[in-house]
Parts: sequence; C-alpha cells; structure tokens
Amino acid sequence: MSESSLIGRASQPITTRRNSAMPVRIFSGRVHVSLLILALAEICVVFAAVYLAVIVRFAGPSSVSGAIAFFHATVGSIWPRGLLVVAVTLPCLASMGLYQLTQRARFSGIVLRIAIAVLLSEAVLGLIFYLAPSLFVGRGIVGLEGLFALAGLTLVRYGFLRLADENIFRRRVLVWGSGARAANITNKLRRRNDQRGFNLVGFVKAPGDGDGVPDHQILALDEELLRLALRLDIAEIVVAPDDRRGGFPIADLLECRMRGVEICDVLEFFERESGRVDLALVQPSWLIFSKGFRSDVLRLTTKRMFDIVVGATVLLLAAPIALLTAISIFLEDRGPVLYRQTRVGQNGRLFSMLKFRSMRIDAEPNGEARWAARNDSRVTRVGKLIRKLRIDELPQVINVLAGHMSFVGPRPERPEFVESLAQTVPYYRERHSVKPGITGWAQVRFNYGSSEKDARQKLEYDLYYVKNHSLAFDLMVLVQTVEVVVFGIGSR
Repeated sequence: MSESSLIGRASQPITTRRNSAMPVRIFSGRVHVSLLILALAEICVVFAAVYLAVIVRFAGPSSVSGAIAFFHATVGSIWPRGLLVVAVTLPCLASMGLYQLTQRARFSGIVLRIAIAVLLSEAVLGLIFYLAPSLFVGRGIVGLEGLFALAGLTLVRYGFLRLADENIFRRRVLVWGSGARAANITNKLRRRNDQRGFNLVGFVKAPGDGDGVPDHQILALDEELLRLALRLDIAEIVVAPDDRRGGFPIADLLECRMRGVEICDVLEFFERESGRVDLALVQPSWLIFSKGFRSDVLRLTTKRMFDIVVGATVLLLAAPIALLTAISIFLEDRGPVLYRQTRVGQNGRLFSMLKFRSMRIDAEPNGEARWAARNDSRVTRVGKLIRKLRIDELPQVINVLAGHMSFVGPRPERPEFVESLAQTVPYYRERHSVKPGITGWAQVRFNYGSSEKDARQKLEYDLYYVKNHSLAFDLMVLVQTVEVVVFGIGSR
C-alpha cells in the first residue's frame, strides 16, 4: 500500500467507542488499571478509617467537627497520621498477595489475608509510635481504625471481585494469527483469573498459519483490518503469526496503530499478562533486542546497597530465632547445625550456600544429588517446621553479605542439576546472568520445584525477573514473600 493511500484511508471518518483500559506503566513494569483503581479505593478507605475512628472516639455528645477540633487541639493534625497509617497498611496488604490480578484465593481466604494485613499494620504502627511518641494517636483510635479498615477493605474487595470480571476493566483483544504461536494464548492463559486483564474477542487467520486455534474462534476478515478492529471495539491487536515472511500486514497494522489501537507482539503480551516469559515463543533475537536485561553500574550499585542494608537488618532482628533454631537442631540428633552445599552463582561461579540443616545427616549417603520430594522422609521433625516457615534459609543472609547471593533473584541450583537442565531446557544458563537470591519472583509465583518440568516453568519466571529486575521489583518480591511464609506456599 502506498503512503498516499494510507494517508487517505487514515483520514476517513471511521469512528466508534473503544475500550482503552490499557495497563499503566509504573517504574519498569505495568500495572493493570483495575488494580490501580483498587489500590486508590483502599487508600481512601484506610485514610477515612482514621477520621472515623477519631470521630467515634471523641464525638460523644459533641458534633463531628467538635471531635476533630478536640483531636487537633490535644494531639495534632489528623491527615499526616492518616497518611502514615496508609503508608504502613498498603505494603501489609501487598505482602498478603492482595494486589495480584491472578489472585485465586476464595473470598474467605481474601478476608483472612485482609485481617492478617490489618493486624500486621497495627503491630508496625505500634512500633513506630513507640519509636516516635509524637506521632501517637492513642490506643483507642488505633484499635477503632483497625476495625473500620477491616470492614471497609472487606466491602471494597467484595465489590471488586464482583466487578473484576466485567468488561469495564478488561481490554478487548484481537489476535492476528491462528496457528501454533497464537494458540499459546488460549492454552496457557485459559483460566478466568488469567484473563482478568483482557477479553479475547477472536483470531484472524494469517497467511502460512497451521492448525492451532479452534475454528469457532477464528473471525473472517472480509473487510479492512482497521474497520474490523473499530467495529469490534478492539483496544489491542496481538501479532502472533507462525510465519512473518509472507503476507505480513505492515500497512494495516500501522493504520490501526495510528488510529489508537495498541499493537504488540505475542511474547510481549504473554509476558505482561502472566508475569513470565514463554519459552515456546522465545527466539535468540528477542533476547538480544528486547528491552530490559539491565546490568549497568547504577543498577548493580543500588542492588548491592539494598542487599547490605536488608541483610544487616534481617541478621539483627532474626538473631534470637536463629539461636533457638540452632539449639533445636542440635538437640534433636546432636548433628551439625549448619549445612553447606555447593551451588551455582552468578556467571556460573560455584559457592558454598549455607542453610540450617533440615534433613538427616545421611540424607545423601552416596553423595548423589536428589530432588526434594513432597513429604520427604529424609526431613527431620525440626526440619519440617523450619522449612514450612522458611527459617532454614536464614543463614543465607551471610551469603548475601559476602556477595555470593542477593536477597532477590533466581534460586541457586546444584551444579549436577544445572548441567542436566542446561542440556534439556533452552536458555537455562541465562538465569545465571544475575546473582541468585534467597527469595525470587519464581518463589512468590510458583510452587516448590522438584522435577525438570517444574524447573522449566520456574525458568520462565526467572527470565522475567532477569529481564525486568529493578529496585522497585525487588521490594515488591520481598513484600510478597511474607505471604509465602505466612501461608506456607510452595514449602516442602
């Protein structure tokens, strides 16, 4: 198509209402509009809970304005304290996994998570008020604020769950392609929770596509692509043909892009919606040319400073728990407290990773590496408890301070497993381009891996982290690790 004809078509008055609820870019990632609205609503709820607590606590026979005036006169301004409560409560909610679009817990499980988050925020606020008495608002107000926040957050969540699947929060998506690459969308994003960010309208068959998508999902293209997109109220077109060499609609896609329809590659779309990189779609050129995979001096410096600060803090706060754990391990079988195991670190370098010993002394009598199994008989009684609570990982803080590991990153594997997996799982060695971590994106999004199949799926999350890692991402993973510990997700 010539440039002049494209300009002429772009000026035609083709108009329709379009769903444009695209993800919002924050830091180096994207946040779905529905989650952003949810977070803003919950900020308002928590902030209002502080004011309501003041009114209920001091109103009595006086008016609402009188209660607020009394608090101002005797304690101070309410709004700075309200912002403090919000700043503490939101990370606590995030630590319970409540800002994940793919949250699969039942409503009762969500209420439990809200209750734990509120209790956690109350404890943190108590510590802050102890260290900074000038901010204290009174035990009565803190207690009432917690009750009001719990009730308000529960109501907001109930409403959100009722509306989350409505099209108002979902982008209408059309896929250009109907072969094997396009079928990855329906095969791997098939659950309702996986599709909370988009509504898949259909597929358009591309030249050279094989069988992949059922016929009833394929739309007939008997008009211009732009007219089809606008008629179907499409917000985004995902490009997923099996072969781009023949009949690729560059002019049509450009025309759609100029009219405000978002265009993205299927790998980018899958990465954004699932939080992982689909190995079936990855090509070496994507690893070379795609954005991300940062290793600049600023990122390395901030990550190292983050590790030192967090590591020193955890080591100080967890010292009593570590001492009690060491005594318990020794008393059970009089064996060594710590367990050293060779693992593969950044750029393939080997190091000795420290853990509290959770298995019998003769767990591997022949020295042969074995995958940990569910209900593994080699795990001791103390080991079962410390594994469930992830206390066995505490000594790895020493590895972090020594520079062998980071707090957040792909979990380090044993050399025997790495050699085996590198032969069968594509791009497995690329996970070693960053330091391994005590916790990681795969740990908060995937269960404990104990097979080659699990390792492949965990690698998809690890590659997503390697591509998108940042200080904000590390903080988010660290916060969400609290949910993993509290609910024992993935522990064995």
